[in-house]
This record gives sequence, C-alpha cells and structure tokens, in this order.
Amino acid sequence: MKNIKIENYQFNYNNMEKRTITETIITLETKALEAWHNGDPSPYLDLYSKDFTYFDPAHERRIDGWDKIKALYESMRGLVKMDKFEILNPVVQHCGTMAVLTYNLHSYSVETLWKENCTEVYRLEENNEWKIIHSHWSLTKPSVE
Repeated sequence: MKNIKIENYQFNYNNMEKRTITETIITLETKALEAWHNGDPSPYLDLYSKDFTYFDPAHERRIDGWDKIKALYESMRGLVKMDKFEILNPVVQHCGTMAVLTYNLHSYSVETLWKENCTEVYRLEENNEWKIIHSHWSLTKPSVE
C-alpha cells in the first residue's frame, strides 16, 4: 500500500478470534478505499451484499440495493483520484455474524483535504465472507487549526 496511514488503531477485544475479525474488517475496508481513491469502485462493489443500503451525503434519500449502488459507482468510475488517505480512530464492534466498523477518513488531493465519518455494517455470509450490508458516510466540518 502507498500513502496510507491508520492512526489510533485500537483492539477492543481480549481473544484472538475478535482480534482477527477486527484485522480482517479493517484490511477489507483499506483495500477497497485504496482502489476507490484510484477511481476503481470494484472492490467496494465486491464487498456489498445484494440487499445493501447506503446513505450518501450527496443524496437526499437512502440508496437501496446492489444494482442501484453499482449504477451510481459505474457513473463515477475513473473520476475519483486522491493522492493519499488516512483512516483515523477505527473501531470494530463485533457480535456473532455482525460487525460494525466506524472511523474518520481524511482524503488528500493536491492541497485539498476532505474529512468524512464512516459507518460500515458487515455481515458474515454463509460462504464465510464478510459483506457490507449498510454504509453511512457524512462530511465533517473542517477543523480550525
């Protein structure tokens, strides 16, 4: 991976299974973000379940279903280009076949910084693969520094 930084990474679990789940979820998300920041939505589309739902800050209503998110992402293919990104404060909360990942994302393009909050709800499918069933992104106000 190039130009990727993860800050304040915390393990919130005592046993190895939960630690492995945390590492797996963060790795899946990081790989999808790396591709997304280079204009390729395919890894995210591969992670989304067929019953996927999505709240996007640019849309007034929730987007329901894999086909609708695929259409949206295909219209954006090749258009997103960032120099680097940082995943800040990632936390994975896990119970049974569900896991929730939350983090802050900073994305950089030349001298522009985008700050977002992300919540991803993952479900362990019958084929033992983690899929995102719901995603919620929101823009944050720039900090005064």
